[in-house]
Amino acid sequence: MKTYDLIVIGSGSGMIVSDEAVAQGLRVALIDKGPLGGTCLNVGCIPSKMLIYPADRLMEIREARKLGIEAEIKGVGFLSIMQRMRRNRQKERSHIRGDIKEQQKLDYYKAEARFVGDCTLEVAGQRIKGEKVLIASGSRPSIPSIKGLDKVNYLTNETVLELRERPDSLVIIGGGYIGVEYGHFFAAMGAKVAILEMGDRLVPSEEPEISRLLERALGKRMEVRVNTRLEGIERSEGAVVVVARNVKNGRRSRFVAQDLMLAAGRRSNADLLRVENTGVETDGNGFIKVNEYLQTSKKNIFAIGDAIGVPMLRHKANMEALLVAQNMLNGEKLKADYSAMPHAIYSRPQIASVGLTEEKARRNHDVLVGKVKYFAVAKGQAMMEKEGFAKVIVENGSQRILGFHMVGPYAPELIQEVVNAMSSGGHIKEINEGVHIHPSLSELAPFTISSLEWE
Repeated sequence: MKTYDLIVIGSGSGMIVSDEAVAQGLRVALIDKGPLGGTCLNVGCIPSKMLIYPADRLMEIREARKLGIEAEIKGVGFLSIMQRMRRNRQKERSHIRGDIKEQQKLDYYKAEARFVGDCTLEVAGQRIKGEKVLIASGSRPSIPSIKGLDKVNYLTNETVLELRERPDSLVIIGGGYIGVEYGHFFAAMGAKVAILEMGDRLVPSEEPEISRLLERALGKRMEVRVNTRLEGIERSEGAVVVVARNVKNGRRSRFVAQDLMLAAGRRSNADLLRVENTGVETDGNGFIKVNEYLQTSKKNIFAIGDAIGVPMLRHKANMEALLVAQNMLNGEKLKADYSAMPHAIYSRPQIASVGLTEEKARRNHDVLVGKVKYFAVAKGQAMMEKEGFAKVIVENGSQRILGFHMVGPYAPELIQEVVNAMSSGGHIKEINEGVHIHPSLSELAPFTISSLEWE
């Protein structure tokens, strides 16, 4: 049985740790059935944003009339857009493969693995043992239990990336970030889209007013139904038929489309590894339990990324990997801090958030809330952006930023200034004392803070 100083399961963020271990002269095993690069590169944030970017451009053209511009779209090359995404993905995989081949103290196992004992795994017909193990095994689509689902074909956020033809119509089950992003994409490409969400609003982890604005905006381009419980799915004359009922008024509806897409979230791959065989505990949802140092219930086994739970973000997993590299390899005791962990949703309008929502902040803090529309700054007026806004939640006494939320153009880029401020203490002076270009959308952050009325 081969033994290693470190076994890393997963070639996404886990490779940050394996690269550091190899650099320190350790003997490392990297396990991933492939494709290389992890969830983000292959089926997540990178390919989806390569599709959404041209969708954004299409919408800008269609909405240009409000600026006095008459423009015409003569065609949309759906296949070329998809192929560009797939070529880029393949190129990045090749780069990773080349890097792995150059590392002499790294053995790559392109296979599934499962734990069979104390830090011992069975992989590719053999057993290997590690002094330490990092689980960065990622996630996979969560498939809900729906009557008739096993009788029809359906897309997920993974299989949708292999399409060669645009569906004429599409029903998306789930109004979270995956559902609203792909709803935006397919509607921009020209498909007839319906999004069905069981909860009372889209993207339920966001501020309620952000969810409402998103629902209104998407509702102009597609059918959006919330409070909608699925009763069954069937196939009829080459189409998928989804039968659903409104949980408030009991009204039943039928949605007919060429294709069906499931966007009901993602689940940890920890169960596929049989982590219980090595003493690693999981919670009721199958996510691996870790402490503040990202250490599992087994002393020499750590876990990061999607395998340990939400939010499932590559930048979160990268931060965890850097921390684990210090804790596992250098004996440090660094704690994971998620208080300034941002996230974004690339729908239209775009959404970005960091820190606490207003509801959560009010549970333990005396807070003040400020809100400013894009149109309050000169650049927002130039863009004719009348709906988007920024919202800040500040602790009344300390003047510390507890949360910041944006919905509108370039929100993921604009929020970074607030993320940086919160990472270094979060006092409002971190933003107010900086000079902001005028006119620019960057003025939104200080304008939003200035809207606060101090008690």
